[in-house]
Amino acid sequence: MAWIWMLMAAGAVLLWAVSLGRVLSSSSPACLPANSTFLSPPRGDRMSRNVLLVLAHPDDESMFFAPTILFLKSKGHSIHILCLSQGNADGLGNIRKEELYLACVTLKIPAEQVKVLDHSELQDGFHKNWDHGLIAELTLAQSQLWNIDTIVAFDSRGVSGHPNHCDVHHGICKLLRDNGQGHIEAWELVSLNIFRKYSGPVDIWLSSTLSSSSKQPTYTLVNNSPSRSFEAMASHKSQWVWFRRLFVLFSSYTYINVLQKI
Repeated sequence: MAWIWMLMAAGAVLLWAVSLGRVLSSSSPACLPANSTFLSPPRGDRMSRNVLLVLAHPDDESMFFAPTILFLKSKGHSIHILCLSQGNADGLGNIRKEELYLACVTLKIPAEQVKVLDHSELQDGFHKNWDHGLIAELTLAQSQLWNIDTIVAFDSRGVSGHPNHCDVHHGICKLLRDNGQGHIEAWELVSLNIFRKYSGPVDIWLSSTLSSSSKQPTYTLVNNSPSRSFEAMASHKSQWVWFRRLFVLFSSYTYINVLQKI
């Protein structure tokens, strides 16, 4: 029986290596399907988009959205970040805020394009319910200030299931409903089941296949430089404990992001 387990382990290592090789094979961050028109130029003379990434807490950008950020930067789009809280659940809000700015240096997002809120009604916590109307109001105000035409946020399951993540999604949906979407296009980061979530680069095969066959606009963004995700996450020193290091290593969100249009 031992040889069967050894064979399975060898197969798993080989699959991981082949999958990682596919992730790293591109000279730049990639979008699958390859012939997609994902985030084509907006109307008018502009060839790039002003993208707003709406987060719940500092470190969300590095832990979950790095492939999206790196892909959009490689295509010349302007990335802005609105973080709705300082992540002050453990009393480290001011530290975590500064760590977010440090991570954005690694991700090449200018500090003037990053906004971290500390609203009394939007405090970090599993038992804190965030008002969707307030999220919509604050996001719309920042979108108008930065002339945003594209929003990227969590989906309804919030990737990790954190209620603050889920509330961000519902707040963005309210913004779109109340304003008839207007000129803003919105995309959500698709939550994966636990097996896909912790399969590292291996999920690229299934995600790319599902993106190609989905009836709803869905794209898989491939991070050809996962070390940038590690470097950005390491900027969050207050959060960079051993289990988060393992998470970043084994999480498929380090290697790929699946985005679906809201």
